[in-house]
Amino acid sequence: MPEKRESESRKLLGRLRDTMASDSAGQARLDEITHLIAQSMQTEVCSIYLFRDADTLELCATEGLNDDAVHQTRLRRGEGLVGRVAKTTQIVNTPDAPQTKGFRYMPETGEEVFSSFLGVPIQRLGEAMGVLVVQSKDARKFTADEVYALEVVAMVLAEMTELGAFVSDEAGLSALHQQPKMFRGTSAQEGAAEGNVYLHEPRVVVSNPVADDPEIELQRLEEAVETLRVSVDEMLSGARTADKEQMQVLEAYRMFANSKGWLRRMEEDISRGLSAEAAVEKEQSVARARIGQANDAYLRERLHDLDDLSNRLLRILTGQGQDTGAEVPERAVLVARNIGPGELLEYGRNLKAIVLEDGSVGSHAGIVARALAIPLVIQAKGITTDALNGDPILVDGEQGIVHLRPEDTVMTAFKDKIAMLAKAQDRYTDIRDKPATARCGTTVALQMNAGLMADLPSLESSGAEGVGLFRTELQFLIRNQVPKRSELAALYARVLDAALGKRVVFRTLDIGSDKVLPYMKPQDEPNPALGWRAIRVGLDKPGVLTMQLQALLRAANGRPLTVMFPFVAQYEEYKGAKAALDKAVKREEKLGHLLPATLEVGAMLETPSLAFAPEAFFEEVEFLSIGGNDLKQFFFAADRENERVRKRYDTLNVSFLSFIEMIVLRCNATKTSLSFCGEDAGRPIEAACLAAMGLRTLSMRPASIGPVKSMLMRVNLDDLRAVIEAARDAGKQSVREDVTAYIRSLGS
Repeated sequence: MPEKRESESRKLLGRLRDTMASDSAGQARLDEITHLIAQSMQTEVCSIYLFRDADTLELCATEGLNDDAVHQTRLRRGEGLVGRVAKTTQIVNTPDAPQTKGFRYMPETGEEVFSSFLGVPIQRLGEAMGVLVVQSKDARKFTADEVYALEVVAMVLAEMTELGAFVSDEAGLSALHQQPKMFRGTSAQEGAAEGNVYLHEPRVVVSNPVADDPEIELQRLEEAVETLRVSVDEMLSGARTADKEQMQVLEAYRMFANSKGWLRRMEEDISRGLSAEAAVEKEQSVARARIGQANDAYLRERLHDLDDLSNRLLRILTGQGQDTGAEVPERAVLVARNIGPGELLEYGRNLKAIVLEDGSVGSHAGIVARALAIPLVIQAKGITTDALNGDPILVDGEQGIVHLRPEDTVMTAFKDKIAMLAKAQDRYTDIRDKPATARCGTTVALQMNAGLMADLPSLESSGAEGVGLFRTELQFLIRNQVPKRSELAALYARVLDAALGKRVVFRTLDIGSDKVLPYMKPQDEPNPALGWRAIRVGLDKPGVLTMQLQALLRAANGRPLTVMFPFVAQYEEYKGAKAALDKAVKREEKLGHLLPATLEVGAMLETPSLAFAPEAFFEEVEFLSIGGNDLKQFFFAADRENERVRKRYDTLNVSFLSFIEMIVLRCNATKTSLSFCGEDAGRPIEAACLAAMGLRTLSMRPASIGPVKSMLMRVNLDDLRAVIEAARDAGKQSVREDVTAYIRSLGS
């Protein structure tokens, strides 16, 4: 019986392939397919339901139910047995459908006379496209062989659906990759952009789901799996000295690659009539559907391993490498699962936006996106599966929303939003060269953050008074080895040249946590954000710090130089870093090199502990810059990369503002220059409140300077301070509501 079923399955798939290759219209193909399946499965009914939109299934073809119900019967995802299959991507096999929980009677179909029901998801890579159903009058449960055969057929239908085999104007159907889709992710960099998709790792297209000769397909699979195993073994042998986590991932790769069960299931799929590629995708889809619903985080992580391994195997089988020859469109929006900083910088400023399926707010990609000043949306789940090269795409970095293949109404509304943003920027041009002076007469210095040479032209165009933070780690992150001192000196000199005499604050190497150098052995730390990073690395491994300090001194070449040490948690660390700088200065003097005309030395206040440092520290340090992003996460004990807790804590919380006020008072007492650097400095309402608490220098991304200056010029800081004081005295947790009401009262 199994051999006969395999033969019937292959015969059916062969007929499906012929149907797919025919010149028939989409609806005719669907009708023929349901007839073929019902005939092969020896059932009275076969029906195909496809998603018309994200939540609505439509009966698109049937053999055995009322023809009038086609394109009239619709179900919501989760509604009835068909909707349940679509929602859970789990098979429903019952001998008595009307008595099965969740059954929904649809009188227009005439299905009440059919008792047995077997529904399997039509899915690709774990994403449901529809449901394939067979029904019989006899009250019987379908056998495991019959279920398996229908799963194989559903796999082919998924490929045909994706390739647009059922596109039909009459039916109102469209190929999966022609339908509009919205993704709700997380904003990691603000802004709005319209463009076309460019996939960092193009999806493998399986164009031959049905096998001509199972023996040849089995041999192709065997050879490809062997090639895969060899490549995994090579990765392992080349990673013997790597960190434990990387070794665990590679060991998981090898476990999957050598899994006899995985190989056996794919061989069975081929014996049923699938091609080697389709067999790989079928098992990948099944694994996604099952593991993706697991509560176990370890299992979900292993799904990524299996996905990656399956994609490697598909590339071996199809010969489709990552470089498909597709040209980068003029208005490219990069879409990727994740991407490293070096790869991202290779694309340069040609990108309009970046959308990642994974990623985090503080990731390398986030750092580079902010340096490139382009919108970034992360955690846009499923977009790499749905997007194709060239697809129109809209990226709303403010809301963390992405529209793929948007409808005309969405496109029009989005273009209006972009036009409004551009108009606002035009308004800011009028005040570009004016000081940020509030109604009370207080002036706040607005500076910009930078990390690339390409950022420096923004000094003039944005109206920034200087560079409050130049991130030096990007030059280390994008290389495969430590840059030479001469290279760094030349780069830093070009930065100073481009600044045209304006102050540039160079922050020394801030690595560790999420910023791991590719040539540096990663540290296996339980909480890297609180671990060996920034100045801690510099003090423990002084070679790179000393080399960087020497490069900065030589770059100055007689000009003023400002150096800032990151993540200083206590006075002793500052003294250690300052001693390293003093030693470098003496060495440069001894070598006869020209020293900076002036040398300002400061630190970033990113840990609450430094706010309580001895008075001597505040007297010795020449300036402090509050690193708002890190300080806020440590103050609230809320990881800024954890969406579940990050948004619970407001910058305008009275506790945090009181803490900022305490730092301002300590610096005022010792006449220590103080600034605030971070995302909140670039948000107009937050910036105004920081200024009201006494901060007189703010550093932000260039695009934020106009909006922040406009806000500061509207408010009276004394009045705003009074609003904050009143809210604090009233015992409110946040002053946001009161401050927003005050700003509204000012009018436009």
